[in-house]
Amino acid sequence: MITLLADFVVVLVAFAHLGFLVLEMFLWEKPLGRKIFRQTAEQAAATRILAANQGLYNGFLAAGLLWGLFPAADAGDVKIFFLGCVIVAGIYGAVTVSRRILWVQAAPAALGLLLVLLS
Repeated sequence: MITLLADFVVVLVAFAHLGFLVLEMFLWEKPLGRKIFRQTAEQAAATRILAANQGLYNGFLAAGLLWGLFPAADAGDVKIFFLGCVIVAGIYGAVTVSRRILWVQAAPAALGLLLVLLS
């Protein structure tokens, strides 16, 4: 019974993060997004890239939470998945915000992925 309740809450949290993803990546500059985050059109326009990056992370969190519901998930696979998420987010950040993100975020994750694959 506790496990079923825990899984239900995990699903709720995952869906909340999917909602955050939609708000931050697709509705940030729309009236609903501006209302929820209490921003003017100018503020939303100035921060849209950062919000999209944040939304991407929320999507990764949702994916990881949902994956965690599958008991057959192997720890090595989970490491590979989340390192891949960090690499994608780092590349996205490097393209949209600053190239430095590639070295600070994506490169260490790529090294970690290489080491996990070799182990």
